[in-house]
Amino acid sequence: MKDDDLRNAIRGLHERTDEALRRDFDRSLPFQDGMFDRWERAKRLGFGEAASIYNSSLVYGDVRVGEGSWIGPYTLLDGSQGGLAIGHHCSISAGVQIYTHDTVLWALSGGTAPKRVGAVAIGDCTYIGSQVIVGCGVTIGTQCVIAANSFVNRDVADRTIVGGTPAKSIGAVEVGTDGAIKLRYD
Repeated sequence: MKDDDLRNAIRGLHERTDEALRRDFDRSLPFQDGMFDRWERAKRLGFGEAASIYNSSLVYGDVRVGEGSWIGPYTLLDGSQGGLAIGHHCSISAGVQIYTHDTVLWALSGGTAPKRVGAVAIGDCTYIGSQVIVGCGVTIGTQCVIAANSFVNRDVADRTIVGGTPAKSIGAVEVGTDGAIKLRYD
């Protein structure tokens, strides 16, 4: 097949896939996210049942994701330096970056100080908003909310709402006796 023929075949496939996505789900995705099934990718990566991860997401090292969790597009999951564990039924929004290492002191010292490393754990039923950065060694509890555009550089207790750079507590997640969930902001 000639280059032009291949290019036209790929373009046609993308257009048909995009039409189907718009018709069936009222969305249009970039080529790689529209062409590859995100539930199949999650299975290949060994994630929990019914978890999904967009093809545009980067995954490094030991990354474990629980059942029903959704990993949005353009995320970076770095489990290369101690592992990353994400609980069940979590929502990791678009553009989130989670790191298990940083090279700040290494760079500032001219390469004499070691990089900092530490596993990251995110509890069950936690929501992480768009463009959040989670630093190495952080543990985020169960049923937490991390506000968009936050930098999380310290542990977050269960049922806490945090936001800002660096992230600080701004509220709590309350669960009623009937199971209803309420967000209470300070």
